[in-house]
Amino acid sequence: MADRYAVIMAGGKGERFWPASRLARPKHLLPIVGEKPMLTQTVDRLVGLLPAENIIVITNSEQVDGVRDVCPMLPEANIVAEPVGRDTAAAVGLAMLLVKQRNPGASMAMLPADALINDAESYQAALDTAFKAAETSPSLVTLGVQPTEPATGYGYIQCGPVKDVIDGRDIFSVRQFKEKPDLETAKLYLQSGEYFWNAGMFVWSVDTISAALEEFTPTLMTGLKEIEAGMQGGQDLVGLLSELYPTLEKISVDFAIMEKATNVLTLAATFDWDDVGAWPAIERHYPADKSGNVNKGEARYLGASNNIVVSEKDHLVALIGVDDLIVVNTGDATLICPKDQAQKIKDMVRALGEEEALKRLM
Repeated sequence: MADRYAVIMAGGKGERFWPASRLARPKHLLPIVGEKPMLTQTVDRLVGLLPAENIIVITNSEQVDGVRDVCPMLPEANIVAEPVGRDTAAAVGLAMLLVKQRNPGASMAMLPADALINDAESYQAALDTAFKAAETSPSLVTLGVQPTEPATGYGYIQCGPVKDVIDGRDIFSVRQFKEKPDLETAKLYLQSGEYFWNAGMFVWSVDTISAALEEFTPTLMTGLKEIEAGMQGGQDLVGLLSELYPTLEKISVDFAIMEKATNVLTLAATFDWDDVGAWPAIERHYPADKSGNVNKGEARYLGASNNIVVSEKDHLVALIGVDDLIVVNTGDATLICPKDQAQKIKDMVRALGEEEALKRLM
């Protein structure tokens, strides 16, 4: 356990969950599903697999105080803020430097902050196997989720032959990563049985990811080495990142490394998983009434069906004669939109940002 770390990426905006999700307190800092914030749930799932001092959260300057609020179990030094977002490859590089500084021989998991997973025991077992695979060979290991439907909202991982068996689990080589497909292509993926959903969960050793960054993103690696030199020289990390991090190449880790590397392995996740990407996900985790209405908070319905209502404590939402709506009330803002237009919530948030008087609601 001392040689294993987890780094949680927690800097997203969560725009699809507006008006509950805001820039300073986005989706992963909220109890979208369950009673605890999504990030807190993510950290709690790691307890027992890793000590708290080996769990690091990378967030941003707007959210760092919120992360500290919901993660009091983590040392303050384990919550690190990017001064600006430079996409996931830069975040992976920063994570590598933070872990390397503590233990150059370590292996590390990169995890999203806001996936919903209820079966913590199976989750820890799968991660343990992924760590073993990353420690057995210089490989980039990813956890793939078995598709249950032809989903068009996820990237996919195409499996190759079995390369190893660890803890009774098949460890597959990866043929290629696929971007989000159209419906017909997703159906073909599902029928083939060769594809996993890409859940954005990676495990690798410090040496292996450092070598991959050097090979595939040399420009980014040059900037990371400057940051590393400053860290080794005892410079204040906040000031160092403020100066150098904005100059790093902006590119995703999937595009920069995972889609190009030939030493990628995957194993099947045996736990439940939901990335809870937008308000319609609420329906999958809360009971519906006989008319298909789902609510978190107080709601009443009259001649209304298949609606989703989220309301703050002590605020009643009443719906009459309407169907298939999302209604979210947060006190200072109310959202009403058809469920099939939930993806357009991001467009509304961006429109609000263009009005000076309404930027406070972003």
